[in-house]
Amino acid sequence: MNHLLPELHEGHAPITLHLLFRDALEAYDDWADETEVPVVYQLGMPVPIGLVFDHMRDCTDILPNNMVSAITERLTKPWSSNSPLDEMTFSTAARVMCVMVRKRQLRRSSSDIGAFIRRFEKLRSGRADR
Repeated sequence: MNHLLPELHEGHAPITLHLLFRDALEAYDDWADETEVPVVYQLGMPVPIGLVFDHMRDCTDILPNNMVSAITERLTKPWSSNSPLDEMTFSTAARVMCVMVRKRQLRRSSSDIGAFIRRFEKLRSGRADR
């Protein structure tokens, strides 16, 4: 695991990780598509949000309701669980966000590749400005 991030203890995270997770969700919301994966800061050091989400994949703590809505609004299918209270754990939220970050990175990579191919095709056809 990352040395900057505190370890989980029997599936539970310290409050500092809960707060860092919240900061990572906010950074995801502010993420402009054309930029690199955002970072949050732990002990003054930058940590990519994907690493924060990945670190929390085994956290069994219950996600606060305000964060649950931030996660469920991103889902393409309605959220439901086997819990009578429909509680979501940090683990579930972290797994969702890991997928969301990877999808965004793939879209960005695809657009970079697409731009390269268009430029290459222009060069091959002799239409490129020199």
